[in-house]
Amino acid sequence: MEVLPSQSEVFLLSDAERTLVPAGPAIIDAEGNRYDVPPKALEALLFVETALREGLAVQVTALRHELPIREAAAAIGMAEDELRSYAASGALPFRSDESVDWVRLEHALAFRQQLKARQRAILDEMLAESDYDGTGR
Repeated sequence: MEVLPSQSEVFLLSDAERTLVPAGPAIIDAEGNRYDVPPKALEALLFVETALREGLAVQVTALRHELPIREAAAAIGMAEDELRSYAASGALPFRSDESVDWVRLEHALAFRQQLKARQRAILDEMLAESDYDGTGR
C-alpha cells in the first residue's frame, strides 16, 4: 500500500463490516494484550500505519452518517458547488431543512466511486481508440 501526501480516504463500515471475526485481525500491544478489530477496519488501520511509517502526519476525524453538503464534498475531495449541482440534478440524493442541505455519507462515497468508474471507462475507451500502444514510441 502506498500513501501519498494529502491523500484522503474515508472508511465507512456497514453494520455487518463492524462485526468481529473469531481469530480475525487484531492489534497486539507491547504487553501482549489483544484487541480484536473487524476485518474491514484493518484497512483503515493499515492506511494510518503506512502513512505514519512513511513519515507523513495523519489526521483522523470521525464523521456523522449524514453531513451538510459542504462537509460531504470535503470528505470525498470534491468542490462544494460541484457536489451541490449533482444533488440538484437528482444524481445524488439529499434532504433539506430550513438552512442546510444534507447528504448521507454512504451516498456521497458511492457517488464518488460511480464518477471514478465512469471516468476510468471513458479513459479506457479513449485509449482503445487511440494509436497509443503503451511503449512510449
